[in-house]
Amino acid sequence: MMKTEAGVLGGGCFWCTEAVFKKLRGVKKVLPGYSGGTAEEATYEKVSTGRTGHAEVTYVEYNPEQIAYRDLLTVFFASHDPTTVNRQGNDIGPQYRSVIFFTNEEQKKEAEKFIAELNSEKAGPPVVSAVEPFKEFYEAENYHKDYYESHKKEPYCQIIINPKLEKVQKEFAKLLKI
Repeated sequence: MMKTEAGVLGGGCFWCTEAVFKKLRGVKKVLPGYSGGTAEEATYEKVSTGRTGHAEVTYVEYNPEQIAYRDLLTVFFASHDPTTVNRQGNDIGPQYRSVIFFTNEEQKKEAEKFIAELNSEKAGPPVVSAVEPFKEFYEAENYHKDYYESHKKEPYCQIIINPKLEKVQKEFAKLLKI
């Protein structure tokens, strides 16, 4: 039986991160959802108020023999702005924060090490992505799932998601599904 692990990453709007991670080899399941809040339930309507403490996240189930967690982090950091607090482009609020919810101690160490490396290499603003323990994942409503695939012609997909996918295809071709 194939061994899989899970990563939970928040890099702004989950429509973008879902589309990006679905392109990677070794990734078996990608779901948009919510994590990191204090409210006992999370829905788009509640999370979008910015008062539940939840972030829009992507749950990524992957085969570590086909793609390393570090590779997921590499793509994650390259496909959003990890230097802004509670904001990705025009999406503003704590629900759009850059956050890594680690599911085990190895992920925590890898994420902290990766951020430290990025900050030591950068001349610009520091990476402010939070690294927090994973507690619970609330799956997003069905109309959010596979959003990019169902809405490729919509302006948001054309203007925001397409450039991220093009960047991933160009810079990380070796990590893409064949």
